[in-house]
Amino acid sequence: MYQNIKQLYGKKLGASDGEIGHVTDFYFDDNTWAVRYLVVDTGSWLSGRQVLLTPHAFGNHAFGRSDADADVLQVNLTRKQIEDSPSIEAHRPVSRQYEEDYYRYYGWPAYWEGGGMLGAAGFPLVTPPLTAENLHHHGHNQRDDVHLRSTKSVTDYKIQATDGAIGSVTSFMVDGRTWAIREIVMKTGHWYSGKETLLLPENIERISYEDSTVFVNLTKEDIEHTMRNDVAQAGAAHR
Repeated sequence: MYQNIKQLYGKKLGASDGEIGHVTDFYFDDNTWAVRYLVVDTGSWLSGRQVLLTPHAFGNHAFGRSDADADVLQVNLTRKQIEDSPSIEAHRPVSRQYEEDYYRYYGWPAYWEGGGMLGAAGFPLVTPPLTAENLHHHGHNQRDDVHLRSTKSVTDYKIQATDGAIGSVTSFMVDGRTWAIREIVMKTGHWYSGKETLLLPENIERISYEDSTVFVNLTKEDIEHTMRNDVAQAGAAHR
């Protein structure tokens, strides 16, 4: 089942021995469109600290229908395990060095070393680690994973069609079983009645942090002629 990611912000999270905080954000890989981490605000429990949780922490069920509707999302960890996990630097991109330390700490297989998200069929495929040749230096450290994006940060990014700007990102639809982002929700500008349209990951050419813009391989006409909540497709205006 697909979940609107906005409905998961603020969800409480529980360890095996008590609550640990609430969801504030998601980090996804803009190469594979797989959610890699939930960002958790630990509140007064670990004052001033945020932690990351991967799909491994949720076991096999992730956040399907029953889980997403629950008051508390359960993870298969103890509060002590989470408290002792590597700390992330606030307002900094996640580095590969941090990820290596993180996966080593929990003893989980790293997503860049296997064929699937949890080593099981049906989970999003992953890509090898970044190399020096394909890192782009735009104010990031060479060890920062520039393909990890925050869903909250990308929300409100402008949508740039092949022939001009047309709207903005409003949310993401994520598969509650596989942790894959399946659709990007966009709202067209007021000159197109402000309707919502769903874009597919294959429609996305690139995401520019510097320009706060998502570039798509569709024309404005393709998107304009898509009915509300239908998926935009190239050539839709001529069908």
